[in-house]
Amino acid sequence: MAFSFAFHSRNFISFLFIIISFSLMILESTVTQAASYSSVAHFRPTTWKHAHVTYYGDGTASGTMGGACGFENLFNSGYGSNTAALSPVLFNNGFACGTCYQIKCINSKWCYKDTPYITVTGTDRGPPSWASASDNGAHFDLNKPAFMKFAQLTGGILPVIYRRVPCMKRGGIRFKLQGNGYWLLVFVMNVGGGGDISKMWVRGSRSGRWISMTHNWGVSHQAFAELGGQSLSFRLQSYSTKKIITASYVTPSNWNTGMTYKSSVNFR
Repeated sequence: MAFSFAFHSRNFISFLFIIISFSLMILESTVTQAASYSSVAHFRPTTWKHAHVTYYGDGTASGTMGGACGFENLFNSGYGSNTAALSPVLFNNGFACGTCYQIKCINSKWCYKDTPYITVTGTDRGPPSWASASDNGAHFDLNKPAFMKFAQLTGGILPVIYRRVPCMKRGGIRFKLQGNGYWLLVFVMNVGGGGDISKMWVRGSRSGRWISMTHNWGVSHQAFAELGGQSLSFRLQSYSTKKIITASYVTPSNWNTGMTYKSSVNFR
C-alpha cells in the first residue's frame, strides 16, 4: 500500500507540474499578445491633406445642434462649439461621427497668422467640395464660432490642410438609451481615441450572452431583443483601430429610455 501511494503521489506531482507549466505558457502568450496588440491599437494622427472650409449658423452655434450624427445638444453632450459638418467622403455613412480633426488655414489673407490650427469634432453631414482636385471632395462646414477662431468671416470659403487626430475625452464612453424593452436604440457619445465605432454588442445581466447590434444611423446602434429589467453591458469596436473594449454593467436593471449612462472605459 505504501508503494502504491508513493507511485500515485509521484504521478500526481508530475501531472500538476505539467498543468502549471502549460498554464504559465498560456499566460506568457496572452501577456505578449496583449502588449503587442496594445502597442498598435492606440489611434495615431494621420498625414496632412487638402480641403476647404466655410461656416454656417450664427454666433451662438445653435444652428449646429442635432444633425445627421444624433448628438442632439452638443453642449450637453460635451462637444461644445468646436464642431463641423463633414462632406460625404469624410462622413463615411455616419461611421465618422465623433472623429476629431486639426484644421489649419493656408494660402489666404483671411487666415489668422498666429493660429496654428483648430481642433474640431465631426458631428453632422455637409455638402462636398470640388474647389480643388487635391481636395478629393473633402470639405468642412464649421459653425461660426469655430471658424472665427482661425480666420476672418470675410474669407467665406477658405483652403485648409487637415488631419485626423486622437479625440481627447474626459471620463468614459456615454450611452443614451432609446426604444423599449424589446427594441434597444443606443446613441454612443464621448468616444476617445479614433472617436468612431464600427460595431457594438449588448449583454443583459440575465441573458448572459452577447447580442450583435446593427448600425442604425449616425452614432446609434440597435438590437431587437428583450432586454428590459436587466443591467446592460456593452462591447464596442473602434472603426479606426479595430480595438475592442468592454463596458460592463453600464446601466442598472431599472434603466429608462431617454437617460444617459456613463461607463468607466474609453478608447485612446
